[in-house]
Amino acid sequence: MKSVVEETLKDVLNKKLAALEQYLGADVLNYYGSLGPVSANNFLTVIEDLKKDVVKHTKLYLILTTTGGSAEMVERYVNILRHHYEEIYFIVPDYAYSAGTIFCMSGDNIFMDYSSVLGPIDPQVPNKDGKYVAALGYLDKVNEFIDKAQKGILTNAELIWLKEIDLGELRSFEQARDLTTDLLKKWLVVYKFKNWSNHSDGRLVTLKEKNARAEDIAKQLSDNKKWKSHGKGISINELSSLKLKITDYSDDLNLRPLVRDYYNAMTEYVRTHSLPIFVHHRVFI
Repeated sequence: MKSVVEETLKDVLNKKLAALEQYLGADVLNYYGSLGPVSANNFLTVIEDLKKDVVKHTKLYLILTTTGGSAEMVERYVNILRHHYEEIYFIVPDYAYSAGTIFCMSGDNIFMDYSSVLGPIDPQVPNKDGKYVAALGYLDKVNEFIDKAQKGILTNAELIWLKEIDLGELRSFEQARDLTTDLLKKWLVVYKFKNWSNHSDGRLVTLKEKNARAEDIAKQLSDNKKWKSHGKGISINELSSLKLKITDYSDDLNLRPLVRDYYNAMTEYVRTHSLPIFVHHRVFI
């Protein structure tokens, strides 16, 4: 009986994915879960299996739902995807935080609806105890204590904490921060901004202007003082205020029902099977 139910659930999910692929005229890949525990080699195998299929597309839509993970892993995922696809679009039906936000910036376009959110680009890195912590929050606290020390108002408790800091660990946090912002800036210019040719007044957009826009977006998305929380959801309106162009499909009477139908079925499948990570395309579930 279990096998019959399982096959029925898979069949429903595959049919809803197929409906999306037919409408979009592209491959569709779903990624749900942390961007880290799945090795790059496993991800490579999944993508290569899709590309071996008799149906051939040069365009991919990636439905992404994640709380974040490793920027290094995201970089490897992007390299794999860009090797196989000329165009990549991200659909965020719900949320894509931290490294997920960086991942989205590697796309030619990002699709969100009014309820979708991205997050600040605060990399999660392991500390000396093996626990993942938000690097920017840690660095901000260190800088706060250093500033207090210079002003002579650092408490004894804060001084003890500051003295116990592992400088190697601190450097790894700084490197994670720098990698995160560098990747975001590079991908925005190379992919997201590649078709941004003219300003609204008709003037040509220069490479210098693209780099400046990417620099500003990276600076704002990594501003802890602005967002205050690693888990802050940044809406499509807030992203637009950063001058980051997002395609809002809230009122798209064709696309939105297809995305929601698939997403609801997918999350139910994940919940039923208690899956921490779920990757799905038409030849893999």
